[in-house]
Amino acid sequence: MALIMFTGKECPHCHEMDPLVKKLEKETKVKVKVLEVWHNETNKKNMEALDNGKCGGVPFFFNEENKKWICGSVSYEELKKWASK
Repeated sequence: MALIMFTGKECPHCHEMDPLVKKLEKETKVKVKVLEVWHNETNKKNMEALDNGKCGGVPFFFNEENKKWICGSVSYEELKKWASK
């Protein structure tokens, strides 16, 4: 399963989600690939292709397996639901 979090280095909302992502990884034994987009053009282009007008910003979470996505800061329960198959 490929779980991706697109983030911005100086993004406060992204930093709000960091502890929840770490908790998710620890509790469910999944790995979330974190890609910085504000300072990395390749990551930005990848995010734009997957986002395709859904969110338009970070944090943007994308589950490559089930194609579910999340825009912005969410609860731990919603993050966990997104990560499930």
